[in-house]
Amino acid sequence: MTITKKQARQFILAYQGLLPPHQLRTKGEILDFVRRVGCIQYDPLDMVGSNPNLVLQSRVRGYQPALLEELLYTQRRLVEGWDKNAAIYAVEDWPYFSRYRTRTIMRHGREITELYEVLPQVTEELRERGPLSSLDFEPTAKVDWFWAPTSVTRAALETLYTWGDLVIHSRIRTRRVYDLAARHMPAEILNAPDPNPTDQEYFQWHVKRRIGAVGIMWNRASDAWLAIRGLKTPQRNAAFVALEDIGEIIPIEVEDLGYPAYIPKEQLPLLEQVLAGKNTKPRAAFIAPLDNLLWDRKLIAALFGFAYTWEVYKPAAQREYGYYVLPVLYGDRFVARFEPRLDKKTGILEILNWWWEPGVKLAESMQRSLIRCLEEFMSYLGATGLQMSNCEGADWLSEF
Repeated sequence: MTITKKQARQFILAYQGLLPPHQLRTKGEILDFVRRVGCIQYDPLDMVGSNPNLVLQSRVRGYQPALLEELLYTQRRLVEGWDKNAAIYAVEDWPYFSRYRTRTIMRHGREITELYEVLPQVTEELRERGPLSSLDFEPTAKVDWFWAPTSVTRAALETLYTWGDLVIHSRIRTRRVYDLAARHMPAEILNAPDPNPTDQEYFQWHVKRRIGAVGIMWNRASDAWLAIRGLKTPQRNAAFVALEDIGEIIPIEVEDLGYPAYIPKEQLPLLEQVLAGKNTKPRAAFIAPLDNLLWDRKLIAALFGFAYTWEVYKPAAQREYGYYVLPVLYGDRFVARFEPRLDKKTGILEILNWWWEPGVKLAESMQRSLIRCLEEFMSYLGATGLQMSNCEGADWLSEF
């Protein structure tokens, strides 16, 4: 099957719930979306909401962060864990990640044995006192840890969480509150065996899951494969061959792409629907920096002609655009990018910069859609007002 780049764009956006955006409405539809894409990447940076909330605000009409919090911390239909780095996924997927819950404590290639003696004490504190964060323990000595030295109790909590003994009970802003997993996870899920007993089965399962995380993928080096435990190029190649042989993925030729693309077999009806040519009225959406749509940025550049780099870790002098920049989608094209910042004390949303993509001409219909999108974005943030920095490209907001 051969399709055009435009058809590939429309398929991936339809799959991602972005053609049109803001089409989901309920917690059930949010849960269905997470199950379809496998996981949403978690990142604690909060310039205009955390990454999971930014992912959902572009897809859910009238989205508020309380919807995700209820699914995570009240109904426990979703759980925080490790998939594409820190992530959120459906609780029934827990058994598939047993390989991530290795019971060792390694740092810089050595085992941190000094933590073992405090693990029983920390576990007992949680058993007796209930959900706790690292600040609820008495100050302890420091230990060399992943980003920087930290308290022994915090390292112990993170270790028990990595092992699967604890879950994140809730969050106070970005601070994690832990509790015993057995209190919140169904026993049949918590104690289930790994559904993929061999490495080959696991690689096939996880490669297909990542194809489904984006919607359409090629077999090339990509951030979309990050944190698949033990996966290297030979294992990825073998997984693609096996998945195609058994019909779990469908090869698609995209005109002028240069590499075969693949979709999950379950999405062939959606592709056929896209190819049937039903048009939707273009709408605007602000896309999260770590949105599933952007996991393979080389693929996005090839399909959309849009080059995007998340520049938060670059020194200011080396940034092409800004610290925390969101792509702007309109219809099946990226038309702009902008740098927003919410003042959490005043509630004012500030747009620091706005950059149009080359060749974009602002029609009245696009302007109306962008204004509606901005209104929805401000409602999601609870913003009380809008402030524009002295930046070019944002004169369209004069009518806001």
